Amino acid sequence: MVFDLRGAMLKKQEVESARLAEFDWRWRARTMRLLAARLDPALSPDEMAADTARRDDEAILADLAARYREADVQKHYDQCRAEARRALIEELGDPTPHRLA
Repeated sequence: MVFDLRGAMLKKQEVESARLAEFDWRWRARTMRLLAARLDPALSPDEMAADTARRDDEAILADLAARYREADVQKHYDQCRAEARRALIEELGDPTPHRLA
């Protein structure tokens, strides 16, 4: 029986890509939930998180900036993004790829 190194590397690539994509989506969704809570209690965190599946962050932020002119949306977004990443790393661990060796 021979070890299939190519197969192992392809499987690792597939698993790592899926894991990183999931972390990235959770990071975006959590950021938008935190941003909704920070900008306006009337904003639905669930709707903001779901909006990440339909549009990119720049489009969402442009709409929020137009709606909340007095608020510095980009500053709040950056703070929420950092907070969301810290929380996810505490919950799920560091997202950097795992090495085989």
